[in-house]
Amino acid sequence: MKIAIINGPNLNLLGTREPEIYGSLTFEQYLANLKSNFPHVEFFYFQSNVEGELINEIQNCGFGFDGIILNPAGYTHTSVALGDAIAAIDTPVVEVHISNVAAREDFRKISHVSAKCAGTIAGLGLQGYELALEYFIRKS
Repeated sequence: MKIAIINGPNLNLLGTREPEIYGSLTFEQYLANLKSNFPHVEFFYFQSNVEGELINEIQNCGFGFDGIILNPAGYTHTSVALGDAIAAIDTPVVEVHISNVAAREDFRKISHVSAKCAGTIAGLGLQGYELALEYFIRKS
């Protein structure tokens, strides 16, 4: 099974950015745990703070992967183009948010990507990535 994890802006700061919301693990530490717990899964990981790079990576992973776990971060609420990129590919996408975006500022309640995804997981911390992975494993 081949799964891409694509993280958007500011997620390179996990472990130091607002640990009361996002926790104290870096994403690289968390990914090492995922790889250890799911050795049968081939992971591809990409993070960018640049919208166009995220779109390019979604398109690159849109064929030949069993699934994409996407945390579009702040672009969730602003990027029609990310939603269009998801709609244009064959690979299913699960949207993940570490925090509960519905319980935060009003503008975070708007998503331009959710409707294009197979599902959305929010507010369960980094465990949301594992739950998305479990979805793809059970779906295959």
